[in-house]
Amino acid sequence: MISIIIPVYNQADKISFCLDSILNQCFKDYEIIVVNDGSDDNIEKVLAGFKNKFDKFKVINQVNQGAQAARNNGFKQSNGEYLLFCDADIVMREDMLEKMFNKIKSSDRSYVYSSHKFGPKIFRLWEFDEERLRQMPYIHTSSLIKRSDFPGFDESVKRLQDWDLWLSMLEKSKKGTWIDEVLFEVKDGGTMSTWLPSFAYKLFPFLPSVKKYKKSVETIKKKHNLL
Repeated sequence: MISIIIPVYNQADKISFCLDSILNQCFKDYEIIVVNDGSDDNIEKVLAGFKNKFDKFKVINQVNQGAQAARNNGFKQSNGEYLLFCDADIVMREDMLEKMFNKIKSSDRSYVYSSHKFGPKIFRLWEFDEERLRQMPYIHTSSLIKRSDFPGFDESVKRLQDWDLWLSMLEKSKKGTWIDEVLFEVKDGGTMSTWLPSFAYKLFPFLPSVKKYKKSVETIKKKHNLL
């Protein structure tokens, strides 16, 4: 079984698209755990409308602690052999779970990732490359992970948490494998999955978001002795 863990914070306008895409999956052996991280919009009402549409659907309400704590809390209450941390602004292709499940079952790797779409742009990735991973965050959070190899998210890391996770796993010789297909879309304007195209970092180095990104890169590289 796959445990799909979705942290949400004031994303009532996006979660329906995400859950509908899961409902339409051809692979059905999954549970959904939505962690409401202290939202103050009408997210609870929206989630209530989905409760009877899924066989295994759980909502965890917590005071605001951040996405990392929400993901870890969802993990603690999950039961699946495989984990997929899916942000509320993700829309899955109908065969995403099936493709990832079949890939990980036939591989000795610890997780499976794919290419994806962000707004109008397609991010077509490449096979797992240790050196490239050490230099740049290219693998999205929405990857399928073997529960036995998942170390948990470091809640002290506030940005680029997915990169920190993959680097932590790499230090334990836990590697990923790639599916050469666009299996999901990140809805433009999302919050937990928001990031800028690479050219922006060179053209607009003065932007606050770019400065924060660069600082986060330095922090994570220092943590993993990559400087």
